[in-house]
Amino acid sequence: MLHPIESTKSATDQSVPGQFSPSQYGQQNGQHGAGDDSPWHSGAACRRDEAGLFFAPSKEPTAARLAREEAAKRVCARCPVLLECREHALAQPEPYGVWGGLTAAERRVVLARRRRREVELRADVQRVSRGRIAAAG
Repeated sequence: MLHPIESTKSATDQSVPGQFSPSQYGQQNGQHGAGDDSPWHSGAACRRDEAGLFFAPSKEPTAARLAREEAAKRVCARCPVLLECREHALAQPEPYGVWGGLTAAERRVVLARRRRREVELRADVQRVSRGRIAAAG
């Protein structure tokens, strides 16, 4: 999902009641001023799409949420900056919305897998180091 600072929709044009546009989302959360717009954002496919597609309104029914998330993911799938967006959302971490083709729950899974992989790699390095020390001693 686009770094939420701009939208083609006006602040009063909301497709889903209670839904923030990307620019409203950033303002509501005190995030993403206009000065931190990175170059990758200018090529984002979601800049041209409905902002409400990427963020859930409060009390959204499960079926509606799943359909909205799938529609947002279809936009992400054709986005030339999908990987940059995804890495941004994982690095922040962005707690809400569809970013880089992943929902917040999917991003939590990716982050957990990355942490687990890092722990495993550190353990492997320690085992190798201990083996070298034992062989040398």
